[in-house]
Amino acid sequence: MLSAILTVLLQAAAGATVGKMGAALGAGLAAIGAGIGIGRIGASAMEAIARQPEAVGDIRSNMIVSAALIEGVAFFAVIICALVLFI
Repeated sequence: MLSAILTVLLQAAAGATVGKMGAALGAGLAAIGAGIGIGRIGASAMEAIARQPEAVGDIRSNMIVSAALIEGVAFFAVIICALVLFI
């Protein structure tokens, strides 16, 4: 009976460790994806400005809003990673 309880407890502890690793991996992938997304936004904005220099203001403001939204997701991912590691 005692060995069955210990087995269940050890499996639960191993599952928690795997869960923490999975959450940290997911947060890391989200941060990498956000970096790639912001890079693509910048590249696309430079191409758009090169095609239509008179639309610099509109393109810049749209780029900043999009980058800020993606950066918010990256900060959220980093906070989740920190929570997973310390809690």
